[in-house]
Amino acid sequence: MAAAPILHLNSIRLRLGAGDLLDGAELMVMPGERVALVGRNGSGKSTLLKIAAGMIEADSGRRFLQPGATLRYLPQEPDLSGFATVMDYVEAGLTGNTDPYRATYLLNSLGLTGAESPVNLSGGEGRRAALARVLAPEPDILLLDEPTNHLDLPVIEWLENELSSLRSAQVIISHDRRFLSDLSRATVWLDRGVTRRLDKSFSAFEDWRDQVLEEEEVSRHKLDRLIVREEHWLTFGVSGRRKRNVRRLGELHTMRKDRGELKKQVGTVKLSVSEADLSGRMVAECRDMSLSYGARPIVKDLTLRVIRGDRIGIVGANGAGKTSLIRLLTGEQAPDSGTVRLGTNIALARLDQGRDSLTADMSLKEAITGGGSETLIINGQPKHYMGYLRDFLFSPEQAGTAVGKLSGGERGRLVLARALALPSNLLVLDEPTNDLDLETLDLLEEMLADYPGTVIVVSHDRDFLDRVATSVLIAEGDGHWTEYPGGYSDMVTQRGYGVLPPGAKAQARIVKAAAAAKSTPDAAPKKLSFKHKHALETLPVRMAGLEKEMKALTAEMADPALYSKNPKRFAAASARLDAAQAELIAAEDEWLTLEALRESLGG
Repeated sequence: MAAAPILHLNSIRLRLGAGDLLDGAELMVMPGERVALVGRNGSGKSTLLKIAAGMIEADSGRRFLQPGATLRYLPQEPDLSGFATVMDYVEAGLTGNTDPYRATYLLNSLGLTGAESPVNLSGGEGRRAALARVLAPEPDILLLDEPTNHLDLPVIEWLENELSSLRSAQVIISHDRRFLSDLSRATVWLDRGVTRRLDKSFSAFEDWRDQVLEEEEVSRHKLDRLIVREEHWLTFGVSGRRKRNVRRLGELHTMRKDRGELKKQVGTVKLSVSEADLSGRMVAECRDMSLSYGARPIVKDLTLRVIRGDRIGIVGANGAGKTSLIRLLTGEQAPDSGTVRLGTNIALARLDQGRDSLTADMSLKEAITGGGSETLIINGQPKHYMGYLRDFLFSPEQAGTAVGKLSGGERGRLVLARALALPSNLLVLDEPTNDLDLETLDLLEEMLADYPGTVIVVSHDRDFLDRVATSVLIAEGDGHWTEYPGGYSDMVTQRGYGVLPPGAKAQARIVKAAAAAKSTPDAAPKKLSFKHKHALETLPVRMAGLEKEMKALTAEMADPALYSKNPKRFAAASARLDAAQAELIAAEDEWLTLEALRESLGG
């Protein structure tokens, strides 16, 4: 007998404003099944997921959740208000049979200790805390809305492994193609209010989607021809057959209605970049370039040439210095030593990761015109700002809408529109894929492929880098950067591994030392002392605290203005960072010795 679904949404309808957002949508999830939920921005994916979570009630339709099943939902913007610490927030989501140490394990794996105050968290840290909260109880079903947003590559790859190991059923919304392809086993496409299901992973989705759309186009073309034939018959046919005329006229109206339904498609983003005159062949050249913040090296002895037409992907863990490297390459910051030479006729346009150029009370019109003329110059041609915004799927009614009321996807499109409106021959894109739907990503990739200038892109999206980059520049640690030809996958093939978290080299040292300790003749005592047992329990907490402190100090020192504004604070932070690193190494070595001793005594 076939298993019953753990979650089933049947004939879900929801009307928003003048139109139907969901018009008979379906979602069925079997126990342990992993489903990718895909669709355009604004198609209703997040809304459908909230209905599945029981947070929104549909106008009609049926929601079934297997009795006794536990469900956890990860929103795009988690709310941690009302909790004193991150650990309090995570523990509030636990069930009675949850392993009490699992919350600590997840937080540490995500780079948190649990002692943080929610009010001081960045957007990325808040998302990590929310991930720990939904993963900790290992629920029967997980609903994840953009789980990889604002995460760096090491954490994204860790999250993939963690989700793969869970027995939970999962429904995942994500713009990260690689993430969806690796995890999903079925794909549900939400399009124009209805859903279609493909019982294959996301890797097969795009070919299937294109085939469906081609079949719709063929049906539309056949219907067009049939309409023309019927109109011709009505005009020139035998007028005496009135009853038949009325029937065929009714059929024509029905066909026209069907034709209208076939035409009812979501608009298409039209991406074009405003190009400046070509730069010189050499865009930037650095020789033996170095930059440090106190004792912390950011770039060390880097020699690199950027040639017109290059698409350079920059990757590394958070805090590796990617933003500082871009500032050096574009001449916004001078190196401590070495030289940087910029080419001639450089016109730079930048897409910032934090969307800092937008304010919540700014209208769309102000955001795109800067409060000036309503006419923009795009590729040398004048264009009204609203026509340009329409290319990015904004309606005239939205011209006065405040930026703060836009969805994440709409804000992403708006920032793209602002960056691409500037005449440029050098594009610097910092996490351009955040909040963009897959179709808009396709168009962005095509636009970058046709762009005659040079592109420098920072991204954690492995598939995007594979499709766009001609070379990848990766942070190796201690200020060293290496350039590999090709995309991200080519880099992994040549290097042997991808982006490692900041502490990965230390972890490799511990594992290597542990192997050596096991092979050393044992002159240890026959059992662990109380002091040793206590140290084994407390050292992991101390190491996690030191790693968190070092992360905070590194983030503080990454501010280029800190050294000039407050040199005493910079010196103190640098000295404390060195001390904390030494303490961490000593604690790791002590833990290693005790762990090897414990194993030699049989656990």
